Amino acid sequence: MDASGQNIFRMKIKVLTERMFKYLRKWFVTRFLGHPRRRTRLVSKDGRCNIEFGNVEAQTRFIFFVDIWTTVLDLKWRYKMTIFITAFLGSWFLFGLLWYAVAYIHKDLPEFHPPDNHTPCVDNINGLTSAFLFSLETQVTIGYGFRCVTEQCGTAIFLLIFQSILGVIINSFMCGAILAKISRPKKRAKTITFSKNAVISKRGGKLCLLIRVANLRKSLLIGSHIYGKLLKTTVTPEGETIILDQTNINFIVDAGNENLFFISPLTIYHIIDHNSPFFDMAAETLLQQDFELVVFLDGTVESTSATCQVRTSYVPEEVLWGYRFAPIVSKTKEGKYRVDFHNFSKTVAVDTPHCAMCLYNERDARAKMKRGYDNPNFTLSEVNETDDTKM
Repeated sequence: MDASGQNIFRMKIKVLTERMFKYLRKWFVTRFLGHPRRRTRLVSKDGRCNIEFGNVEAQTRFIFFVDIWTTVLDLKWRYKMTIFITAFLGSWFLFGLLWYAVAYIHKDLPEFHPPDNHTPCVDNINGLTSAFLFSLETQVTIGYGFRCVTEQCGTAIFLLIFQSILGVIINSFMCGAILAKISRPKKRAKTITFSKNAVISKRGGKLCLLIRVANLRKSLLIGSHIYGKLLKTTVTPEGETIILDQTNINFIVDAGNENLFFISPLTIYHIIDHNSPFFDMAAETLLQQDFELVVFLDGTVESTSATCQVRTSYVPEEVLWGYRFAPIVSKTKEGKYRVDFHNFSKTVAVDTPHCAMCLYNERDARAKMKRGYDNPNFTLSEVNETDDTKM
């Protein structure tokens, strides 16, 4: 390699090294210095509750086994399938041992050298493996016909009846649990989405907190109802500290808060008035607040008539003061309505008062000005004061 080639090679190494250090520096700043402290959420953005129970007594935990159906439904799929496989394999093997015990007691096994005229309780059971196969054939009703129960033993007949009944119960429970798990309306809630941020701006001359919600399916949610809870730590006049104190937040939809026609995205809003917990907040102090706004949407699935609940939450960093949502619904030339989800969470800056108190003070001042009037016939004359008092 000549001198020019070596110089080019050194320049490339230098550039790559600088890029590598620049990337590492950017990663370090972003990872450790760039992000503020992440707030603790009670409800995640996808609706999962971040709460754990500690020091639960053993007697209380036994209640979960009493309500076994709900416990199985709430299990994750990996645990549910483990229980499903274990229940079937365990029952097959257990009854296989019982069938082997029946053959052993009746001396039907080949090691006992039964005579030619010997009638076994179960034909063609030669060991534990064949007993397991007969248990499997009996419980799942395969019935190959090679192994069968004879009328020689009443114990074998009773065991056959007992295994058949128990097998039906296990099949019904496990298949019903899996079907119920698949058809739970919780999955329907995944097709209901909320905007990433909430915004605060003027709407109808009032300062409002707005959130956008959309139904990604064409099937409706019947009897939908939207409401909210504001969670924050409060201190009572008696000095008691209440963590996760809940305050009702009423949301309004232009189409009515009850029985929503939820076929297109809706913008729900909360009016920030004197009764609102957001009334004392301002644009400058919003990020200093410590609260969590949880929004709920309850409804009935049209196809299954099952009720479901969708929820999400917003922390102060996700509430944008002085913004509104960009338009999302348009009409095509063919006369169809088109929803552009690219603008679903997009916001636009608008002129907004920096606090609710300022807006209402401005409105009160304008109202007082309107109550006064000018008299066109009134003229102001200056009067010169003279001292007419004589001593």
